Parts: sequence; structure tokens; C-alpha cells
Amino acid sequence: MTSYSIALNFEDGVTRFVECKDGEKVLDAAFRNKINLPMDCSDGVCGTCKCRAESGEYDLGDDYLEDALTADEAASGLVLTCQMKPASDCVIAVPATSAACKTGQQIFGATVARIVPYNDAAIVLELEVDTTTPDFLPGQYVNIDVPESGLHRSYSFSSVPGEQRISFLIKKIPGGLMSNWLERAAPGEKLALTGPLGSFYLREVKRPLLLLAGGTGLAPFLSMLAVLARSNCDQPIHLIYGVTRDLDLVLVDELETYTERLAKFSYSTVVAEEASSHPRKGFVTQHMTAEVLRGGDVDVYLCGPPPMVDAVRRYFDETGVTPKSFHYEKFTPNTTMGNDA
Repeated sequence: MTSYSIALNFEDGVTRFVECKDGEKVLDAAFRNKINLPMDCSDGVCGTCKCRAESGEYDLGDDYLEDALTADEAASGLVLTCQMKPASDCVIAVPATSAACKTGQQIFGATVARIVPYNDAAIVLELEVDTTTPDFLPGQYVNIDVPESGLHRSYSFSSVPGEQRISFLIKKIPGGLMSNWLERAAPGEKLALTGPLGSFYLREVKRPLLLLAGGTGLAPFLSMLAVLARSNCDQPIHLIYGVTRDLDLVLVDELETYTERLAKFSYSTVVAEEASSHPRKGFVTQHMTAEVLRGGDVDVYLCGPPPMVDAVRRYFDETGVTPKSFHYEKFTPNTTMGNDA
């Protein structure tokens, strides 16, 4: 029997995936999975179950009242989950918290498969998921419990969704909680992960993409590029990868593979340190050319430290360039926060 994967993104950043059978309404599929989406009448009369479909194909039928969902609302992507029958995998933004819908974050276990250090800059952590392969949207993150600490750290997936082996690109921080643990960790160690989380994820691609990565903020873009390659995306994609030092440029060989896997993909690397001999020096904003900005006809995704995010936002304000959409995620060594504009 045909079924579709429905990602329910809640206001608090929690994402839950449910399987929706062919011909089944999203509200019913959620209830079957013990997720109480907002509802009152369940008959297309009140509009209480109104959500936004961010991607995917579906049928709303015509058995609902105009007062519950106007034609303009439907045209803008709003849906009534009590009437919505998916015809493909979908992503739905729910205007409520996961707690209000009586659901919560998913917790799963994984085993350390490989730890690969890159100079003193970063570490690639590869894990084998112990049970069910976790669903996530490319760009999202998980919280990883640091053994024997009672604390966790947040890291974006650098791997493609739907695989048993997952990976993360982790900044190496002297004295850092996770960095110290990884120094002594070995394959076979067990970890607990919570997620997926975050509102920073790849949306439906309708126009050219500009991807801006700062340091280990490259991680979510590796996941996005893998998904774009799988779908044979034919839109132009340009990635600018900015770092502080030459040694911070890691996994560039992986980016190079996407120049062959994606027909319209290109990338450039930028090093801020003045003593560097890198051909492109300075900051990411100094290398955002008119060609890649396309007069604003572009979707921009940015993942990097707060100063980089603030600099890019100022650049758009000062130049008057307004991207069609702008999705960003700030991160510090201990926190992750997603945003949209």
C-alpha cells in the first residue's frame, strides 16, 4: 500500500515524522501516531486545524467551508489537516508547540563507528544508529548527550537522511566538553541522541540557491547537497565557505565531488586571516557577487557563528538586496538556534 512521510514541524523546533496512508487525512494519521494536532470540528468547518504546507503535493477536496480556509489562503499554502490528503511526502509547519500537541522529542541510540580528526580544526563523528533509521530534514540538528556529564551538545547532520550511518562535523574546541570526550572515545562507544530539531532545513527548490557556510557550519550544507544531488536539482547552486585560517578548510574534497554530481553547482572558499596565502581572503560578504545574488532572485541559506550571521544581515540591509527567502542558523560552541526571514 502506498504511504507518504509527513514531517510535522512544531513552533518549538521539534520535528516528528508520521506515515500517512494513501487516501488518509493528515489529522487522522497524526492522531494514529498519538500526536494531537490542533482541531475542533474535524469537518472543515472551523479552521482550527489550519497549518502551512511547506512542500509536497496534496488534495484538499472541496468539502470545507470558505470561512475555514479561503481560496487565497489555500493558494498561499495554508491547509486544513482535517481535509488534507497527501499525494507525496510533505513538510507541514504546525502553529503550536509539540507539548501542546501532546508529543515530544524523539530519543534514539547510536554507536560510535569512526572518529576522524582534521588538524586542530574539526572532527568528523560517524555513528551507526542502533535501531530505526532516524528521519530528519536536511539542515536539521540533534542534541547528543556527552557521556558521564549530564549535558548535551547540538550538532547538525552532515549526512543524508534515511541512512543507518549518520555523521557530524564538530568544531574542535580546546577544553571543550565534547572535544575532550572525543579525544578519548573509541569505536563501539554508545551515545544517546535527541531530535531531529530546528527550523533550518532545505525547502522546496524553486529558484537559484546561495549557501553561506562559516567554519563547521558547512555540516548542514553537506546534507542538503546530498539530497539535491539525489533529486537531480537543475537550479544553479553556489556555496561560499568562509573560515578563519587555512587549517579550518576541511572536507573541501567532498564539495569538489558535487561539482560533478550537480550540473549547476559551484563553490568558493574564503580565508579571513591576513597572513594566509589563500587566493580569496576576507569575509564571505566580500565575495557575494552580483552574479550569485541575482538581484535578489535567490534563496539564501546561512549557517555560521553569530558575527557572520549579523554581517550578512547588515550587508543585505545596506545594499538593499532582498533575497526571495533567507534562512539562517546561528551557532556558538554550546548552542544552536535557527531562524527564517
